[in-house]
Amino acid sequence: MPVTGDLATLIEPLKALANPVRFQVLQWLRDPEEHFPVDPAVTDLRTVGVCVSHIQAKTGLAQSTVSAYMAVLERAGLVRSTRVGKWTHYRRDEERIALLVEEFRREVGEARTGDLLSP
Repeated sequence: MPVTGDLATLIEPLKALANPVRFQVLQWLRDPEEHFPVDPAVTDLRTVGVCVSHIQAKTGLAQSTVSAYMAVLERAGLVRSTRVGKWTHYRRDEERIALLVEEFRREVGEARTGDLLSP
């Protein structure tokens, strides 16, 4: 069954988050000061974002893999990138994430107590 236009906006972010490393990176970017080195002389983690090299170091993955993962998150609208010299910095797109959560809630609906299955 083909995906309708309304659902397509949810499918890409969900596919992006299906990868555990991408999901973890998005979680780390929620509180960047807690998870990444802070050097205010270089950049502001909240407004500019976290350098891809710091994300790469924390994940322990190859730079090319991390860059590909971040590109998937960006295409899905979950992060934004900013170039600072030769480096790319990433931060969460909180506005877009909030819209996606609301759209997911509309399309899927919220669980009701009676809907939950007990083991």
